[in-house]
Amino acid sequence: MADDLLVARGLVVAYSRPAGFFAAKSAATTVLHGVDLTVGKGETVGIVGESGSGKTTLGRALLGLVAPAAGSIVFDGTDITALDERARRPLRRRMQMIFQDPMSSLNPRHTIGRILIEPILLHGLAPSRAAALDLVHGVLDRVGLARATVERYSYELSGGQRQRVGIARAVVLRPDFVLADEIVSGLDVSTQAQVLRLLQELTGEMHLALAFISHDLSVIRSICQRVVVMREGRVVEEGLCERVFAKPAAAYTRMLIDAIPLPAIDPGWLMRDVAAEGASAGKRKTPKRGKGSSNKTASNKTASNKTAPNKTAPKQAASKKTSHRRKRATRRDTANRPDRS
Repeated sequence: MADDLLVARGLVVAYSRPAGFFAAKSAATTVLHGVDLTVGKGETVGIVGESGSGKTTLGRALLGLVAPAAGSIVFDGTDITALDERARRPLRRRMQMIFQDPMSSLNPRHTIGRILIEPILLHGLAPSRAAALDLVHGVLDRVGLARATVERYSYELSGGQRQRVGIARAVVLRPDFVLADEIVSGLDVSTQAQVLRLLQELTGEMHLALAFISHDLSVIRSICQRVVVMREGRVVEEGLCERVFAKPAAAYTRMLIDAIPLPAIDPGWLMRDVAAEGASAGKRKTPKRGKGSSNKTASNKTASNKTAPNKTAPKQAASKKTSHRRKRATRRDTANRPDRS
């Protein structure tokens, strides 16, 4: 189709294993078995499946990080299957990836500013470092990070902040296609919703084509238009999310849907925390000072008087001890006095 940005046909990827002591030849393990995938311009396609189904291998093959043994990959009308690194370099800006573990994908010896500025200068998107820094500031504002983040290192950030840096690094080059590989699997639920909502907004604003890899069907249904279900390196089902979730054709897809812990999938769960934040912000409004404030001050004074230490208590205790001593001395003198009768 004319609107297809990325088209993969019959992809086969095999990993070779080194030969053993008694083996004459190295063995190969086939991970992808003739996979077909299409991603349109501005479309978000979910790739779902259990662990070991070949999702990440498919994504790496699309970006040229893994060489396919067979099949073809066409990006924007150009066959990029057999391109070498030098010929593929101009496409790197247009094809970006957000990795699953941002801690391992961010250089701990470089500041966040250097990590974001160097790709801009490498691809010639800014004439100077100052201009590149301005672009970085704009992207940090968009992903919800403070501009002072450019002076920090990756190990000084939280998991959600590091993932936002990963998103910023991918979108700062204004790509056409982004591959997101399990980017929220290691985050808590509230941070997941924030990152997914941010990614959804960016795809709409920048008209990005997104391939979203996940094993969470709730996430896939929330942000994707189409879904591709994989099992053991093969595509078992593909179609619109509404159709696949309502009437799955494959038994394996039905099994994945039944494995969701929630009784029903709510497509609008990403916006729940937005409404909750607005409600809590209304409750946190500071009350105006008036008659109530004087009453509050009076009550505070009463409470402080109740809790204030009693300064006369030590004196009373000392006088009691003195009286006890006098009584004991009087009784002792009476007992020792001779009987005159």
